[in-house]
Amino acid sequence: MRGCTQQDLEYNDIMIEFDFETLRQIGLTPQLASQLAFLPPAAPGSCLMRITEVQRDLLQVHDGVAEHTARALPALVNLLQEQGTGLAVGDWVVVAPHAHGEWWIAQQLPPFTHLARRANDGRRQPLASNIDTALLVMGLDHDYNLRRMERYLALVQASGVMGVVVLTKADIGDAVEARMAEVHQRLPRNIPAYAVNALSPDTVADLAPWLAPGQTLVLLGSSGAGKSTLTNTLSGSASQLTGDVRRGDGRGRHTTTARSLHLCPSGVCIIDTPGLRTWRPDADEESLAATFEDIEALAVHCHFRDCQHEDEPGCAVRGVVPEDRLLNYHKLLREVRRSQQTPLERKAMQAKWKVIGKAGKARSNEKRRF
Repeated sequence: MRGCTQQDLEYNDIMIEFDFETLRQIGLTPQLASQLAFLPPAAPGSCLMRITEVQRDLLQVHDGVAEHTARALPALVNLLQEQGTGLAVGDWVVVAPHAHGEWWIAQQLPPFTHLARRANDGRRQPLASNIDTALLVMGLDHDYNLRRMERYLALVQASGVMGVVVLTKADIGDAVEARMAEVHQRLPRNIPAYAVNALSPDTVADLAPWLAPGQTLVLLGSSGAGKSTLTNTLSGSASQLTGDVRRGDGRGRHTTTARSLHLCPSGVCIIDTPGLRTWRPDADEESLAATFEDIEALAVHCHFRDCQHEDEPGCAVRGVVPEDRLLNYHKLLREVRRSQQTPLERKAMQAKWKVIGKAGKARSNEKRRF
């Protein structure tokens, strides 16, 4: 079996094969490499690799030169499940060779950033790890939806990831200038926003500040927004399949079925993802406030300190912030609070609303009798 590198670096009692200069091309940093010192001893012949694709129990890992197919050891899977997480594209892992040419993932380097979403039952679903910048992709056609973009921002800011809004289809979109003005007015001032034609090489120049060697980007957006087209343009290849959107509603077909990491000539790594339309952000109330900074700034002037900005007198938010944006804030806040509940708290809340629903139905039936 081919070794993954030519150099062995020793950290305490751990002997792991890797070449920093080779792995730096796929995003390794000195900070990440230093974490090897805190891992348990590794098996002989173990290598440091990066996960480039996850397909159920099979994973693709890259050693800086070539890709390999690997599986995760059950012990690692169980450990991560106990921690409420799992392996994701972008993770750095210690991979050990086994018989018959098999590779097994034995350990994970703790990611410095990790994107996840919450399932309906509150479980955390990993999306990507070790991300520097998230390109939040939305089309300037039927895909345009600022409430969804606010969800994207809540997701990435909760993980400490820089968000950049990329509005695609600027060449064929509707009311491009007006929508760009709306984006700048509605979203936080520190969020960059660009209108691009994802097929044009000029897009590379537009996004150049986030395409430095060693950086890792993730593309988030709905199906048909142009993520795969943008990935192909930025990476200078046609590795990702692309497809037309449906006529009538403008919805895209799922040409991307799994998250995958792609290498660009400039040395930047790009993670493309399947379409996401709605999800529960893995966030807390503080990180949500960063996405809705205008609401938080106005809230300090409300008459009541605990104002919910609904029907309280002296509210400084209601009537100033667009109603649609305020509704989205309330909805996201409810989802965040629900995701932070324990299973017992969630069951108790469901039982409470069940009792309230039955009582309301009984009162309605009582009124019909008269």
